[in-house]
Amino acid sequence: MKKFLAVLLTGAFVAGALTACGSKGTDDKVIKVAASATPHSEILEQAKPILAEQGYDLQVTVFDDYVQPNEVVESGDFDANYFQHIPYLDSFNAEKGTHLVNAGGIHYEPFGIYPGTKTSLSDVAEGDSIAVPNDTTNEARALLLLQDNGLIKLKEGAGLEATVNDIVENTYNLEIVELEAAQVPRVVDEVAFVVLNGNYALEAGYSVARDALTYESADSEAARTYVNVIAVKEGNEGADKLKALVEVLKSEEIRKYITDTYDGAVIPFE
Repeated sequence: MKKFLAVLLTGAFVAGALTACGSKGTDDKVIKVAASATPHSEILEQAKPILAEQGYDLQVTVFDDYVQPNEVVESGDFDANYFQHIPYLDSFNAEKGTHLVNAGGIHYEPFGIYPGTKTSLSDVAEGDSIAVPNDTTNEARALLLLQDNGLIKLKEGAGLEATVNDIVENTYNLEIVELEAAQVPRVVDEVAFVVLNGNYALEAGYSVARDALTYESADSEAARTYVNVIAVKEGNEGADKLKALVEVLKSEEIRKYITDTYDGAVIPFE
């Protein structure tokens, strides 16, 4: 009887091991990515057939916030995310204690000032309101762009950590309306101007080339600083499937899609 049980247990162990190996093999070919809708998930959809030719199943889930995509990668439920730039990634890690790293820079989205109730920056007047994203790094980027265009002046050295508290000159007594990034384009009828992330500008139907009153130049420090990346949990960046994902997203086919599709609102990163 003991011998029979031993055989059964050995057989169960072997079967379990084979199942686990089979499952791991399958997992190695499945790439689960959390992404913002525009342009990230759209770019990923273009990568699907290319990765399929290499034997990979790219599965994309769209999130409409900037928190969950990092949480699901940290937890291991997803392999990677594609929605953020490096300053936001670093800030999130510092604030949340997560362990996410950059596996590859894919594109840059020029930050722009767009019309609200006014269609020219020369029309700015006393007491006008301007909506900006309220998350740490994007608010600083918005404020720096306003400063570059002479609308405010920030404290010396405020840089990428600037907040409204760092405004030292506000000639027009502008009201800076701080909103969650996704909400900014929804108040265009209520404020003079809005300062938008590239993906939310696209979702709102804006184009940098056609609609932005001003925007960050493609060869600026911002382009290098705010490149959007594939983020993975630390230690996983060397996984074959994630290297394949980055390689495809940086391929000539995807670069051409980005250039042809987004009218200057999204620029492939060199």
